Amino acid sequence: MNSRPVALITGGSRGIGLGCALALARAGYDLAVAGRRPEADCRTALDSLRAAGADVGYTAADVADRSAREALLAAVRARFGRLHVLVNNAGMAPRERRDILEADEASFEELLRVNLTGPYFLTQAAARWMIAQRQADAAFRGCIVNISSISATAVSLNRGEYCVSKAGVSMATQLWATRLAEFGLPVYEIRPGIIATDMTAGVREKYDRLIAGGLVPERRWGTPGDVGRAVAALARGELPYATGQVINLDGGLSIPRL
Repeated sequence: MNSRPVALITGGSRGIGLGCALALARAGYDLAVAGRRPEADCRTALDSLRAAGADVGYTAADVADRSAREALLAAVRARFGRLHVLVNNAGMAPRERRDILEADEASFEELLRVNLTGPYFLTQAAARWMIAQRQADAAFRGCIVNISSISATAVSLNRGEYCVSKAGVSMATQLWATRLAEFGLPVYEIRPGIIATDMTAGVREKYDRLIAGGLVPERRWGTPGDVGRAVAALARGELPYATGQVINLDGGLSIPRL
């Protein structure tokens, strides 16, 4: 019977999620990958994960939908029978950036459902499963990693709903870290800065200039691999006494400067 640990990564077929999945595959994890796109559209990404040594299962799922979340975990149970790591990465930016004096409720509600409600209740369901595994096997080691954003604390007036959703993820991390500590299940928040993905492609030129001008002290874009390496370290248990903590992956962007 395969005893390799299993990680579930939402939004794991591209961008930051794919970077996390690749790092976990290289660290010896089998992968349950979830995303909104049909599996056929993710073939290249999934093949790259298998090439890294992982057994990979893909489920098309919208984490904002309760029935989809239930079906996702059922698929993980059916294929692997176990779950050690949950990476809550799936998220979205506003479909249109609008000043908070003009933004509408529809966009706000959509982002809260996808970026906060979905991962919050997926965490609840996954945590119950991990607790049961821990109670059945004292050697079981699990963890949950939430991918938030520097926007959890940095104001962007033309995408307020995104900032609010990520601030919610930050508080959810602390809530779940506190609740699950007694079960030996750490929960972490990784807070990426400016990462080169399809989500940031539309502002590439703007941030190229800002980064070159010193906005980011390291003077480079972050990569999905930067985030993935941090996730893999947490999954391996390399920060065992740090539950609930924020890991800023932003090249120094969040350092207060004069």
